[in-house]
Amino acid sequence: MNTTASVAPTASHNQPIQPGLDLLLVVAVLLLLGLGLVMVYSASIAIAESKFGEGNSHYFLVRQVLYILAGIAVGNACFRIPLRWWQTYSHYLLGFGILLLVVVLVPGISHEINGSRRWLSLVIFNFQPSELMKLFILIFTADYVVRKAAFKDHFFKGFLPILALLTVVSLLLLMEPDLGATVVIAAIVLSVMFMNGMNWKMFLGLVCLVPVLIALLIIIEPYRMDRINAIFDPWNDPFNKGYQLTHALIAFGLGEWWGVGLGNSVEKLNYLPEAHTDFMFAVLAEELGFAGVVAVISLFFLLLVRIFKVGRMAAKLGNQFGSLVAQGIGVWLGLQAFINMGVNMGLLPTKGLTLPFMSYGGSSIVINCIAIAILLRIDWENRLKRRGVHV
Repeated sequence: MNTTASVAPTASHNQPIQPGLDLLLVVAVLLLLGLGLVMVYSASIAIAESKFGEGNSHYFLVRQVLYILAGIAVGNACFRIPLRWWQTYSHYLLGFGILLLVVVLVPGISHEINGSRRWLSLVIFNFQPSELMKLFILIFTADYVVRKAAFKDHFFKGFLPILALLTVVSLLLLMEPDLGATVVIAAIVLSVMFMNGMNWKMFLGLVCLVPVLIALLIIIEPYRMDRINAIFDPWNDPFNKGYQLTHALIAFGLGEWWGVGLGNSVEKLNYLPEAHTDFMFAVLAEELGFAGVVAVISLFFLLLVRIFKVGRMAAKLGNQFGSLVAQGIGVWLGLQAFINMGVNMGLLPTKGLTLPFMSYGGSSIVINCIAIAILLRIDWENRLKRRGVHV
């Protein structure tokens, strides 16, 4: 990210101040993007040739490169925006996000894939509004709890409005349907409220209520219950309900300690569905083995450690909004990575959630880069404040 933007310092000199950035955080993100690009290409060769013919094996690679470049460009622009701007316009951003969730449900406008209406066609690529909503609802919730800090123990003035908002957003997502995004967004909202000192009785009530609601959503949709059953015995129906999971587990088994070698995966040869998106981690496990899995998990661990460090520093410097946004980004990326890995390993039911920074997809790559850019802006402003510079 470009750090040359100048800020009027309180000190006597008038030179632009360049406080630097968290290099470990930046390196972790770049390594995840780079490794993801390599694995997207490896995992997508067979499907690209089967869909678009021989000679088009680079189809998904080229598009992923463009997504990453777009994410870096947009992220660089967002880094230049002061954090106070995001806080000031958080309610407008949320309104825009809700509007997109409504538009995506309109037949003829949205792009339907596998029976789900989650995408808007932007000609160049399909945009997924739920990815943008993760960011916007995080920013709004952080601003809301800071503004309503005096009412954090008050049910009607503090808790009920944000609960109503979460309900509306969740219903729109479930109409797509997109239970995975609903779970992630609910976790983001609740974690931000908890980190701001939410009344423990209300939080405990929610902790007990959320699993019940998720169980009801699973029960009323037979396909969701089938996915739950497939976790316990995927081999009971390996050619239908347990097809994805059995092939993902086969990929993990073939990988053993060091993998079968980059590019040598068997499961990516049109056996494992969504090999370059939702199940790319299984292909990585097959080609790079246990060592590759540990490397990816370690990179995410490093990323989360640095993210929460930025959040803690913001809190120490009195920037509660920045602290909540930073830690909310950590919860979001960490939870989504955990769910994707858990699905690939057969620990969680199959859900359409990408692995942040690594899976193929324009929406997730660009929005993840924007989130990191905002995080780096928080870190940059932290460093300025520590030097006594007014931001």
